[in-house]
Amino acid sequence: MPKNLQKNRSLKIGKFNFKKGKTFIVAELSGNHNGSFNRAKKLLIKAKESGADAVKLQTFSADLITLNSKKNDFKLDYLNNKEWKRYKTFYSLYSKSSTPWDWHPKLFDLAKKIGIEIFSSPFDETAVDFLEKLKCVAYKIASPEITHIPLITKVAKTKKPVIISTGLASLEDLDLAINTLRKNGCKKLFILKCNSSYPAPIIESNLKNIQFLKNKYNLPIGLSDHTIGDNSAVVAVSLGAKIVEKHFNLKDNLTTVDSFFSSNQNDFQLMVDKIRITEKTLGNYEYTISKSSKKNFASRRSIFISKNIRKNERITKDNIKVVRPSFGLHPKFFLKVLGKKVNKSLKHGERLKIKYLK
Repeated sequence: MPKNLQKNRSLKIGKFNFKKGKTFIVAELSGNHNGSFNRAKKLLIKAKESGADAVKLQTFSADLITLNSKKNDFKLDYLNNKEWKRYKTFYSLYSKSSTPWDWHPKLFDLAKKIGIEIFSSPFDETAVDFLEKLKCVAYKIASPEITHIPLITKVAKTKKPVIISTGLASLEDLDLAINTLRKNGCKKLFILKCNSSYPAPIIESNLKNIQFLKNKYNLPIGLSDHTIGDNSAVVAVSLGAKIVEKHFNLKDNLTTVDSFFSSNQNDFQLMVDKIRITEKTLGNYEYTISKSSKKNFASRRSIFISKNIRKNERITKDNIKVVRPSFGLHPKFFLKVLGKKVNKSLKHGERLKIKYLK
């Protein structure tokens, strides 16, 4: 594990450098393309316009992720999600939501053209081989794949940055995944706090886990956010999240497989704006007095003459006071100057200075 989190500031995903407190904001496209390549292209463009640093795809096909079976084990009856239950089976759901592989090269080219990072979640080893040919800059291990050790091993061997989502992971699962990645050559690793429910209830966000995960693994932590709205994402950044990932959709109200919990382009841009303001508000990990505050130094107190003092007269509590502004002697000298004689006459309102004392 890295000895010091400060070293993670030199980490990169593509051209994005984790430094100066900036959050890596990822627009997850998932199945919001709704089977239309033109819509997929528009999603990339609008994600860029909305302020996303990257877009993320999901690289799978229904045949590689499940079986085309109508047996009870493959039905969606037990899912806690009425929106997806209408697809009846895993195979039907994944057929609807998958991004065709032949779209990937064109989408990668478009992302490069418009200047936004693009990467993907592979769901099997063949997807990794495919994405390597496209020079994918990073890989995301989706929550359900946390126990897919052959996939995690394959991803680690690419030596690319890896992002692990924790939505369905026990600490034992997470330990195994991280150890597997480390053992197989992964040196750039991120963990995302996640609730794998759609949408995720705000009351279950438990964002204090960000600090828990940071303390336990000494790795940069982020949030994969499935809640409605941007509150969780903004709070996560204030708690130290380095990555925020959120499902992204257009604002056209078209019903897609993931539209019921996705953020439309307007809401996404608002979230980005709030995160950027939060970053500026958080500032740097050091104690300083702000530039604007320094202009108000005069409002601090100091020792002034409160009653005329003749030469050789002693200073008493009756002829000096600790008042604003700060141009006189520091208040820490108040008790030390009491009883001292002055070497010149001093008038009411004058600053007391050490050189005036005998």
